[in-house]
Amino acid sequence: MGIGDRLLAKTANIGSKPTEPTQRATDSEPRTSPGRLMDAQHRINTAQARIKELESQLEAGAAFDVQLDALIEVDGRRRKLTAEQFQELKANLAKHALATPILIRPLSEGRYEIVAGHNRVAAYRELGRSTIRANVASIDEGEIEFAAFFSNLLSPSLTDFEKYWNFKRLQELSGLSRTEISESAGLSKSHVTRIFSFDSLPDAAKQALAVKPERLGSNAAQKLAALVEAGKAEKVIEAVRRLVDDETFTQDRAVAFAAEKPKTVVPSTTVIRSGRRKVCEVSTRSGVVGIRFYDKDSNEAEAWAQRIADFINRSIDESPQD
Repeated sequence: MGIGDRLLAKTANIGSKPTEPTQRATDSEPRTSPGRLMDAQHRINTAQARIKELESQLEAGAAFDVQLDALIEVDGRRRKLTAEQFQELKANLAKHALATPILIRPLSEGRYEIVAGHNRVAAYRELGRSTIRANVASIDEGEIEFAAFFSNLLSPSLTDFEKYWNFKRLQELSGLSRTEISESAGLSKSHVTRIFSFDSLPDAAKQALAVKPERLGSNAAQKLAALVEAGKAEKVIEAVRRLVDDETFTQDRAVAFAAEKPKTVVPSTTVIRSGRRKVCEVSTRSGVVGIRFYDKDSNEAEAWAQRIADFINRSIDESPQD
């Protein structure tokens, strides 16, 4: 049974009328992990039921046209659609009237917060419309966030990176641990751990991913996070940027690129001879010059070092001054 089925089963016994949220004193807030988890599940159930009830009941209510400029979208609450899905929605709305009004919550100064209908609002804006049909609902802020999170989680087009941001929002809202989140969402602990791997990526990498979150999945993110721990943060940032900028650059290549070891620089070597006899070997690597004398001439190494120093000093004295 999926999370959607579980939520529906848990909310099946809720009446047709919206119920008032139960008021709890501050000192009665659950303190144990099981208590917090039960409280979170209760809030999830209540939020999902409340939004479904409000949407269905308000369809026949006093909907009105609200100015699009008066609508506020909260980051992370909008359900993710693919570009194709969004274009289909926009094409439909261009030809047909809005079947279901959006749901909004009143703010101050004549502005409204979008509760449900973010993609419909976005499509209307791209179509050049100025107003959209809406219903006003009185709903608690906490209920909105929980409902939005699980609504997004059910979206098949939601990327792993966007799930990570939603998990982060849920943590901040509820104070739940990762284990409690996995239990609450009906996901395995290992899956939630992989999702949270994005948290270990450098901020620069996460900023790049925000442009194209679909480019990196949680499996590759977990491998890149391990490389960050191994001290390869800069390589990881470069790999993620290449992944975002180049559609042909795959996730496997990004991991391999970040994991590759620096290439060993082969020293340049010159053998100095006297006739057929090898006197010494001169090598250069990364700005370092080395001289290795062979056995017969090794006792003269110190004298040669002084001659070389004298030669360098004389060359500097003779060269034009800057």
